[in-house]
Order: sequence, then structure tokens, then C-alpha cells
Amino acid sequence: MKIIEFGQDHTEVIILLHGGGLNWWNYQTEAKLLASKYHVVLPILPGHAGSDQDFYSIRQCAQAIIAVIEQRYGGSVLLIGGLSLGAQVAVEILALRKDICRYAIIESAQVIPAPLTKALLPVTLAASYGLIKQKWFARWQFRALKMAPAYFEDYYRDTCRISRQNLTAILVANTSFTIPVSFAQTSARVILVVGGKEGRKMRRSAALLHKAQPASLLQIKAGLYHGQFVLNHPREYAADLARIVAS
Repeated sequence: MKIIEFGQDHTEVIILLHGGGLNWWNYQTEAKLLASKYHVVLPILPGHAGSDQDFYSIRQCAQAIIAVIEQRYGGSVLLIGGLSLGAQVAVEILALRKDICRYAIIESAQVIPAPLTKALLPVTLAASYGLIKQKWFARWQFRALKMAPAYFEDYYRDTCRISRQNLTAILVANTSFTIPVSFAQTSARVILVVGGKEGRKMRRSAALLHKAQPASLLQIKAGLYHGQFVLNHPREYAADLARIVAS
């Protein structure tokens, strides 16, 4: 697995997992802010631009991250965070290894399957995949995601590099994910984040994760859409993270 690292001189390791269709750069500002005190690790998830693996499942991603932690960071880290697909991977990691981290920040993890969306994906992607490399179409998608304009060139470059096979596998996994039973057994202090303007299914997913982990802290970020806390408010995100691990 390919990773990008900041603050390698520090011993406390933070791993942050990017959203589906994005890449390590969706955490780059946070990583630079946190690197003065922490060793920040930004893996490139399988199937994404620059990865050395195809995407097969969320569990495959989780197992790859666990292997990195075991091989490079002594088997456990300070914190694991994730956005959207990365948040689903983080949930899976916590379920597979209950003691792998002391803290976890889970932002916008969908845990309610969408069987109709899943069934329509092959047809939809067959019709639209060729448009991905068209800049006008990419701009339209990008605006729908409500990301800060500064991310567009990175977004456009890396979405163009995701194969149709990998994109299909990523979206199928994302729309099929449910809470693993063993997630309830994690020893990590879990913080759940969801935007107040996200769809009902995403807000309900956050509530279900909170129910599965009653000791978790649920934060509803008023006025924010999907992924906007990480992507559009990186300084606030980094400050919140630092407060969490210092508490």
C-alpha cells in the first residue's frame, strides 16, 4: 500500500483515510497543521489514483491498513480517522482489531445499504464513465460535491485515473456497507461526525453507529454538507482532532 507521510520525527501516529474517488490530498492541509506534533499517515486506498492495488472490498482496504500498522507502527496508533468511504474502512478496522487505536474520528460513514442504487450502478456507469474525463462534466460533479474550488485540479486529475472496474467496485462497496457486529467491541474513543445538511440516510447512519457504540460522541455539524468538515474546514478539523487526543 502506498502512503504519504508528514511529521515522521514524531512517535504518535495518526492515520487519515480519504473519501471514495478522492485521494490523500483531501487531508493534506490537516496533515501539514498536525505534523508539528504528530506523525501523520495518509494512505492511498486501493483502486484510487496512484495505488498499487485494485479495489475489491472495504474489508480488503481495512486489512491492508492493519498490515501497514503492524509492519511499520508497532501494531497500534494514536488515532484513525476517515471520510465517507474512508470512514467505512475505519469502522471495519475497528471491528477487526478492537485495540488498534486509542481514538477514531468517523465522518459521514453510510451504513444503510442502498440496493436500488447498487443494482443501477453497472448501467449508470456504462453510460456515464466516458464523461468523467470531460472537464465540463467533472466541474458539474465537483460543484455538486460542494468542495472548495482549490481542490478541483486534484479531483479532476485523480478521478480520470480511476478505472471503470475500480470505480464500480468502490461504489458497490460504498452502497452495500453495514455495521460489523464486532464494531461494538472496539476500545477506541469514537467520535462520529455528520453534516447537519447531509441527507437523511447519512444522518440516520450516524445515529445507528452511535447506537452500536453508546460510549461514542456524536457531533452534528450545523450547516455542513457531506464531507465539508474535512474538506472545507481543515483548520477546525485539525484543532478538534488535537483537542480530542489531548483530552
